[in-house]
Amino acid sequence: MPKSWGSPQADALPVPPQLPPPARPSNARPERPRKPPRTDPRAQVPPPRLPLPQIPQAPQKRSAPAESPTRPLPAVPSAPPTPAAPPAPTRVAIEPGRTAGELDAGSGPEPTTRLSSVPRQTVRTANRAAEFVGQGPPTYDAEPTAWPPAAPGALDDLVPDTVVDGARYGVLTLRALSLRGDSARYRGEPRRDALLTARFGEGDDALLLVAVASGGRAAEDAHRAARDACAWLADAVGRSHPRLVEDIRRGRRGELRSGLHRLTDRSYGRLRGRAADLGLRPAEYTAAVRCLLLPADARCRTRVFFGVGAGGLFRLREGAWQDLDPAPREADGNVDPIVGRGSGPADRITVDLGIATPGTAPVIDPVEVPSEPFRFRASVARPGDVLLLCSAGLADPMRGEPALGDRLAERWTGQRPPGLAAFLADGQLRVKGYADDRTACAVWEA
Repeated sequence: MPKSWGSPQADALPVPPQLPPPARPSNARPERPRKPPRTDPRAQVPPPRLPLPQIPQAPQKRSAPAESPTRPLPAVPSAPPTPAAPPAPTRVAIEPGRTAGELDAGSGPEPTTRLSSVPRQTVRTANRAAEFVGQGPPTYDAEPTAWPPAAPGALDDLVPDTVVDGARYGVLTLRALSLRGDSARYRGEPRRDALLTARFGEGDDALLLVAVASGGRAAEDAHRAARDACAWLADAVGRSHPRLVEDIRRGRRGELRSGLHRLTDRSYGRLRGRAADLGLRPAEYTAAVRCLLLPADARCRTRVFFGVGAGGLFRLREGAWQDLDPAPREADGNVDPIVGRGSGPADRITVDLGIATPGTAPVIDPVEVPSEPFRFRASVARPGDVLLLCSAGLADPMRGEPALGDRLAERWTGQRPPGLAAFLADGQLRVKGYADDRTACAVWEA
């Protein structure tokens, strides 16, 4: 037995040297260093933990924290108590059973609470709609209600509810508008007033024309007549603008009065001819026309007004309004001369009795022709003046309700010319009892 045990023992002695093959633990060691590089990118995710140099000392401990940084990452944007809040909205995110008060507490519905500014807008619109002067609010609503009917083959006859325009030349700043009246807006009728602004010529030789026309209230084609009157009169002025500019510069009042009278009479002759073509009486196809001629040359401050029919011409000087359009019967020796241009009949408003120039208009029974005198006035403007040309829709409340003139004087005295939107708001100041169309042009003198 011992011999048999001896031989295998000799064989077993070499076995212990074979123990070193447990190099496998050495292989496990390189596997451990592989784990830290995996943790390194995770640790690099949060920037504050990058400076920690103890990564190789405790790789096993770092593997556990590597999982922890991934968990707080979603909670970083919010405070530690807030992470419980996000699951709450996800559980009941806009699902039924949630009250409006609970939704207001969440972060998602906050934009809906910002919509609380909507009532502020309604308050503003109410203030604008209620902007009026006088003893009480007007009868009609301030905003348009109905459009006028349209015909498929006559779409060119459509007239917009509101027109606004403006310009600046030298010392002049112009603002113009034309509004459909409250009555026409409610009844769905077209705007009977027409507005035309034009510039003829270039540079200092340019001539600015503003034409305002109002059609008859009872005439069906009133808006067409007003538009034709402005267009035909502007065409006549444009063809003669070089001579008109020269006469304005040299103060030739007699030539201006007679020349503009002829141009106006020719335009009305064309209106009478159009009425005959349409089978209408002259009174059914006519309009009141008022015009301003303004030279663009800053060295010339002469402002020329002419026209036929109802309307108004006012001047705001030193905070007070002056009515420059007296009744025709007041054009006698008692009328004050125009400021800055001497005295005498030539400086006062000129009124002709509608005598047509021979050969310029067809012969029509005088009974059928409206007896409207021709009006003319030329004045010299001063710095700070505001000249207002308007149709009867604005002239009547200016004369009948002093509060309207006072409100406009407060806004326009000592102030820069308003923008288009502000001027439109000024023109929409309403007065009870006056619901006609309004067309006006204001000129600020620098």
